[in-house]
Amino acid sequence: MAATVNVNGRVFDQEHAVISVFDHGFLYGEGIYETLRTYNGQPFLIDRHMRRLRTSAGMLALPVPLTDDELTARCRETMKAAGLDGSPGREAYVRILLTRGVGELSYDPAGCPTPTIIVIVKALVSVPREVFERGVAVAIVPIVRNHPGTVNPLIKSNNLLNNALAMQEAFRRGAFEGVMRNYRGELAECTQSNLFVVKGGAALTPPLDAGLLAGITRECLFEVGAELRIPIREAVLRDEDLLAADEAFLTSTTREVVPIVRVDDSKIGAGLPGPITCALLEGYRRKAQDSTLTAPSRRS
Repeated sequence: MAATVNVNGRVFDQEHAVISVFDHGFLYGEGIYETLRTYNGQPFLIDRHMRRLRTSAGMLALPVPLTDDELTARCRETMKAAGLDGSPGREAYVRILLTRGVGELSYDPAGCPTPTIIVIVKALVSVPREVFERGVAVAIVPIVRNHPGTVNPLIKSNNLLNNALAMQEAFRRGAFEGVMRNYRGELAECTQSNLFVVKGGAALTPPLDAGLLAGITRECLFEVGAELRIPIREAVLRDEDLLAADEAFLTSTTREVVPIVRVDDSKIGAGLPGPITCALLEGYRRKAQDSTLTAPSRRS
């Protein structure tokens, strides 16, 4: 699907959007990103995405040369150029990338005076309805999540080789997602999403110190659970906790809340999306709709 791309303030179609081969994001994977989506033409939870982007940047000592308002304006400018700034029934996928920028063939950040900022916008491809109605199968993969002492998973890094290898293994096994363990053998997260299991009416998710990204949807779901009086808490989880769960689901910005009904050859619960999962999905969508319908428009 065709994308519209903003490279350092200039808008291009996807065929003409380029960066230098000497950009350190390309050479060394030195960069971070955020993915967000719109509801009702409005970016959802963009303030939280900006907060996480700055947290990731700080962990790389990577300067962010724009304010949150300026970066938001750049996203909206690109959405407008893509014709996705509020057209009824058309929602946008937005990806923000920040790299160290063009520099010498050296690890010294002093050789990269100007970071590169890229915004990619394309029409959001919704998850098929049957995914939510029937649920999905996941695979527990042998690829171990990055040790926090190497590349900390709290950094939403452009360097996604760890995730890519795990997801490719899940694809080979016919799974919708791959579940990754940490170096201690505990469940951490999926390759592109956070993991939850439901037991005894409570939703449990691994703690951040298990080595995972602090998902924005994950964070929001704690609030949805409180509103619905569904207990959600962090807990150390292992394979057996997932396999013996009453329900399980994964969360991400573009996928929302997806029921997991099978792990490898094992059925989860009744093998159908469970009531807690369905209630949280409905509550999350309601929160997204309500907050974007009432948000003031800042379209140019």
